[in-house]
Formats: sequence, structure tokens, C-alpha cells
Amino acid sequence: MHLRRNRTRALGLAIPLVLALSMSACGSDSDGASTKKSALPAANSSLKGEIKIGAVLPLTGTNATIGKDQQRGIELAVAKINEGDGVLGKKLVVDIEDSQGTADAAIQAAKKLVSVGKVSAVIGEYSSGNSIPMQQYLQGQGVVGVNPGSSSIDLRSTGELQFSTIGLDDVAGKFTADALTEKGYKSIAILAPNNSYGTGIVDSVSAAFEANGGKVTTSGLYTEGQSDYRQELNRLKDSEPDAYVVTTYGKDGTVINKEIFELGLTDKPVFDIYMSQDVPDADPKSVEGRIGMDVNSTSADGQAYADLYEQTYGENFISSFNGYAYDAVTLLAEGIESAGSADSAAIAAALPEVSKTYAGVTGPVVLDADGQRSEQPYVIAEVKNGEIVPQ
Repeated sequence: MHLRRNRTRALGLAIPLVLALSMSACGSDSDGASTKKSALPAANSSLKGEIKIGAVLPLTGTNATIGKDQQRGIELAVAKINEGDGVLGKKLVVDIEDSQGTADAAIQAAKKLVSVGKVSAVIGEYSSGNSIPMQQYLQGQGVVGVNPGSSSIDLRSTGELQFSTIGLDDVAGKFTADALTEKGYKSIAILAPNNSYGTGIVDSVSAAFEANGGKVTTSGLYTEGQSDYRQELNRLKDSEPDAYVVTTYGKDGTVINKEIFELGLTDKPVFDIYMSQDVPDADPKSVEGRIGMDVNSTSADGQAYADLYEQTYGENFISSFNGYAYDAVTLLAEGIESAGSADSAAIAAALPEVSKTYAGVTGPVVLDADGQRSEQPYVIAEVKNGEIVPQ
């Protein structure tokens, strides 16, 4: 489905935002390889030796669409770095392992990267329920972890070697609640997955919305991988809110969005949290007119990156998350360069200082005392004619 790139300002954000998202998992062939319009830039032939880091992404399973888009962000970052001076005069290599969308597989993938690949830093995963135990493992091994997609506030306590290039749910919850209040909704019903991310987002949105004077008529946590979610959705419907607030993962969202449409919940506003994880795999007619929030794809400074993505893959972004993986790679590269070493402890010590002046494609990524992104720009968007378009 053809998408156009859009620029706008969202809820008073000070920087232009770019959101160009596909409503289907396109741009990949049947075995998952990227379909490129043009070749990635060639590496500088003067680079001698390699510096290797790892990544664990959901290349198969529920969130495969997101995982493949994260992989694209990593590919572009590596190509850009190696086209120039590399890292410490060496070629940067990122070994990518498939988490299969599960915590056990994510940990096993991280173990392979650490014990066999001998990497000093690992990027990943996407689901908080996978990222948290993986970062806990990495911390125990003395290895740096950088989260480019998860948002549970529990990531604040995974250890001093663990970082995030994306904002957490304590920031997202307040933004969402304020947006719901500004739209005039007095009551909401919430549905989220029964995992670290889902419980965190329900708690943060509920607390912030009630602090704004609103009412949460009911909240529900669904079990991932079900074939039917009508019971959970009917519970939301029976609570008679002004609007439904929903957040799902890829393939679960396909089923949930279909049943939201079939059960007539679309007679009232349906507000998505993180639209690009909820709707790209859905039947377009089931989400037409849907509104919601998302992380911004790129900042104004990231326009060249957005252009490179389109030139390379022959389409616009298929999710909002590729840029956060790109920033994870380039922030780590700058940390290694600043430290003058690929040692994990040296990288971890350098990252907070490097982040103070780091201009990522998703905007500034200033790390707080817990190693988390301190500010996160969001956008409010709507599905129009099969496209996610900022309001």
C-alpha cells in the first residue's frame, strides 16, 4: 500500500515530525530478506579489523514485522558508519540473532552472542517481557544492553550497564492521558497484553487519566496468542466508556482489530497506544479512522535518514521503530569511540556523557540517571485511506 511522507506538529511538540507507516508487512521476500531498491553504501576500504556488537530482534513470531524493520535501521546505521571512518578505525559488525518473539529464545540468543560471539554490547529486543530478562542476563554477564523498542518502567532497574534509546511508559502514559483528555473523553476502557509492558501502560495511563479527572470504566489484560478475544472486548463494551483505549502486538492486533470491527466497538472512538505496533498487520477496513499515539519516526534532523531508508528499501517506514534501532547502533558507536575501547565497562561509562550531545535520527537521546531516554517526542495520528497520518 502506497504511503506518503507527512510533516506536522503534534500537541505542541517543538520539532517537525515524520510519520510514514505501512499498513502491511511489505518490502520483504518470503524468506525475510529485505527487498532493496538500491544497494547500501560500501564500506571504506581503509578500515582495518572489526569491532563486533550483537542484536536480538523478533525476526519471527508475533512481532516479526517490527523486528524486520528494526533490522533495517541497524543495517542503515552500520552502512553509514562503515562508509566513513568506522569505529576506532575498524569496521563495525552487528551480529543479529532471532528472539522468535519469546523470552527464552531471547535469552538463548543473547547467550550465544556473549559466549560465542564475545560481544561487549547487545541491542534488543522489542517486547518488554523479552527485553527485561535479556537485560538482566546481560547485566549478570557484565555486558552492555541497549533497548531500542521496549517501554516498561521495569527497565529502569535492570542494571547500570543497561540503557534505552526509547522513552518508557511513565512518559508515554502521561502523554496518552493528556491526549485523551484534550479530545474530551470523560471515561475510557483499556485493553493491553498481560505482560510487563501491558501492566505498566495500563497503570500509567489509568493513573494519569484519573489525575486529569477522567474515569476508567474497566481495564483488561489479554493473553497473547489467543485465536479469539471477544470475551475481553465484550467486557470493554459492556462498561460503556466514551472511548476504548487499546494496545496490542502485531499478529494479536490482527485478530483484536478484526473483532473490534465485527463487534461494533468502532461505533465509539478507538484510541491506539503505539499505532505502528497495533495496526500495520490489520485488515485496513478494520482500522480505518482509528486514532492514537505513537513515537515519532524521525526528527527534523533525521530527514536524510528517512530519505536513505526509502531509497534503500523502495518504500517508506513500515513501523516507527527502525530509527530507535539506528540510534542504538550509532550511540554505541560514539560511546566506543569516546571510550577508546570496546570494553563493556568503558562503553557504559561513556554513554551518558556522549548522549548529552548526541543528535539521533529520532531526536536528542539524553540518558537520565537510570540510563533511560529522558525525553521522548510522540505524535497523535489517524488512519486515513490506509495510511497512518499525523493530525
